[in-house]
Amino acid sequence: ILFFHGLDAEEDLVGSLASMSANERIKAIQKLPETMTKKREIRNKVLKDITTKSRCCGTRPSCCTQCLQGAAVSFRRFGNTFSEYFDLLGVWHKTLKIIGAEFGTSVLSYFVFLKWLLNFNIFSFLINFGFITIPQFLAAEPNNLSFTGLELLTGAGYFQQTVLYYGFYTNATISKIENGPSYNMQLAYIFTVGMYFVVCFLILLFSIAKSFCTDFVTPQVYSGNASKLLCAWDFNITNEKAVRLKQKNLSTQIKENLSEMNREVLNFSVMERATRVAIHLVAWFASLGTAVAACAGVYFLSINNLELFMKGHRNDLESQAAMLVLPVMASLLNAFIPFFYSWLGRLERFRTPGQQIYVTIIRNIILKISIIGILCYYWLKIVAVSESQCWETLVGQDIYCLVLVDFIFCLLGSFFGEFLRRVLGTTVCVSLGLPEFDIGRNVLDLIYAQTLTWIGILFSPLLPGIQMTTFFIVFFVKKVSLMRNCQPPRQVWRTAQMKTSFMFLLFCPSFLGAVAVTGVTVWRLKPSEGCGPFRGLSSMYAAVSEWIQILEGYTASKWVVWIYHNLITSELFFFILCGIVLIVIYIYWQVVQGRKTRIKLLHEQIIN
Repeated sequence: ILFFHGLDAEEDLVGSLASMSANERIKAIQKLPETMTKKREIRNKVLKDITTKSRCCGTRPSCCTQCLQGAAVSFRRFGNTFSEYFDLLGVWHKTLKIIGAEFGTSVLSYFVFLKWLLNFNIFSFLINFGFITIPQFLAAEPNNLSFTGLELLTGAGYFQQTVLYYGFYTNATISKIENGPSYNMQLAYIFTVGMYFVVCFLILLFSIAKSFCTDFVTPQVYSGNASKLLCAWDFNITNEKAVRLKQKNLSTQIKENLSEMNREVLNFSVMERATRVAIHLVAWFASLGTAVAACAGVYFLSINNLELFMKGHRNDLESQAAMLVLPVMASLLNAFIPFFYSWLGRLERFRTPGQQIYVTIIRNIILKISIIGILCYYWLKIVAVSESQCWETLVGQDIYCLVLVDFIFCLLGSFFGEFLRRVLGTTVCVSLGLPEFDIGRNVLDLIYAQTLTWIGILFSPLLPGIQMTTFFIVFFVKKVSLMRNCQPPRQVWRTAQMKTSFMFLLFCPSFLGAVAVTGVTVWRLKPSEGCGPFRGLSSMYAAVSEWIQILEGYTASKWVVWIYHNLITSELFFFILCGIVLIVIYIYWQVVQGRKTRIKLLHEQIIN
């Protein structure tokens, strides 16, 4: 483009790039449809232009500024190199490209979300294992219970005396060297879980903001069909297989854009509109009624599950197996009711596939969060005040069973819902055809599983490791099932905002609900008297209060006491902090709007 427009157009482009910030300039140069040699030439001209203007204005950066800029450039290069090597080592990098080319961005968004959750649980597992589990190994007592194999499903028996559950952890200060450094397990446990949730909160906020900026605010420089056709080709691709994959990927994206542009506007009569409204109301009434009935069934089963647990200390195999009734029934409800919701969505005949998927997701999230809410009420209001010797272990065991059985049903869903459906559609009833990948149902299965992990991390610190393994297996099972059993969507459509919607649903109500449950457990409930690191305390948070009282006697720790009394326990501090966050969000929004305007101008220059 620069070659055909001559030197004047090139000077205008260089001037536009020079007026941008460093990050915006790098991204804009990366998106130019030129070879690497030409991009380096443009970058050098821009840097030369910036240097010339700086000298003319007499604004030569100081030595300190130059050092900081050099360190920033080195750090960015290291990050880019590390990211490239990580992508090369990632076994899913090529898989995501193939899925995007074959099935479009709608199906691809599910696998990108699954990959993000997998990386998230790897981070969670490393934190808990490093700060909680490894120190406990140093103070662990031998496990005298026998392993029968049934514990892999029930989580009871042998596992109750392992680092898998809260009740096994000691409340003592660990010290292997006499007069040497010690490790306070109470503080390590509560601070690790607390900082984990803070880090999760920041990561989720950053991911939502980044995804929102990409999908809603910042326009893609080559989003138009003509731009994709003429300017979006990567000239560095030389492999024949990669060329065909890139061609198919661009073809799918152009089809999605065309389907959105050529969307037919339907005009209904008054009678037809009234009929459609009535169908929608009946469908919502049926979906909400089904969710209420499911919650009632889960509540009565949970009461029966508590009675079985009280008898389960005898390690009777029949009692342990009977405890699987609750997780199996909850997983059955979560597995079959979404099929009913999908049938309701087809019955309502939405105008676009996107509308049907979003409505189905809302109905599924109501169902799954309601079931989790009933279980949390059972755990915090009934189990916590029961006569159980270690109610935290019971909660952890329930969540372990729910996670494991949900994983099994996810695998069975791929077999019965997709494999057998393909067999029926190709041999018995050819008119059915191949099934389509149900995005809404599969995404809500991931959010449900991650919500259980967040709730259970206080009662079972190694739960993220289990969830990490299940997500890894689910990724490849779903990939194989998609390639062999499913067909691309019959209606091609673009899903630019779907990833942002998934992240928002993961944040609210999933993450915020898990934080609320953890907060009630830490501040309001009395820990068990005979197990866990907080035995004998009035609440888990009392460990922090006692630690602060000890620090008040040390002059060197007065600053910690001051922070605790004036910041941590101050409502005014959190009110001011929320105000600062809102101001930062507003400033960020204004900056993004300015960036949007500049990129639009650059887009027009490149197209013209």
